[in-house]
Amino acid sequence: MTKSPCRFDDAGLKNVWLANGYNVVDTPYGRGVSYHDIDGLTRAICAVLAHKPGRLTGVEFRYLRLHLRLSQKSVANLFGNTEQSVANWEKRGRVPLWADKHLRLLWLAVNAGQQTVKRVIARLNGIERLVDQRIVVEETRRGWRSRTEAAVA
Repeated sequence: MTKSPCRFDDAGLKNVWLANGYNVVDTPYGRGVSYHDIDGLTRAICAVLAHKPGRLTGVEFRYLRLHLRLSQKSVANLFGNTEQSVANWEKRGRVPLWADKHLRLLWLAVNAGQQTVKRVIARLNGIERLVDQRIVVEETRRGWRSRTEAAVA
């Protein structure tokens, strides 16, 4: 028996249908769907988005951004925009062509194993966590040593 296609609406996607790779399961809360190899599935979706002709929709842009583990604020800082601009692109679906191309290139580079780009993405992700931290520097017999701590309000 062949399964009927299952809509995969992760992060608001409306145009992704799975031919297989999932199971319908009964739970105490009703019917649910269990996906096989979710990491592989999301990579496959991101790959088709990165290569699709035409502009990304706002939802597709958000999907790529989320799978790069970048916040709206990080993308705004990277692209020299405001967090509100990125939110508007995603909500209204009007992503500037240059931002569309840059995000696709970032995803393609990370997926291809470009270590420098991976380190930049990791650093961008870490910068936000550093905002609410303080740097403590102390002198030791071997020289100065630094560490970060959560800032006290």
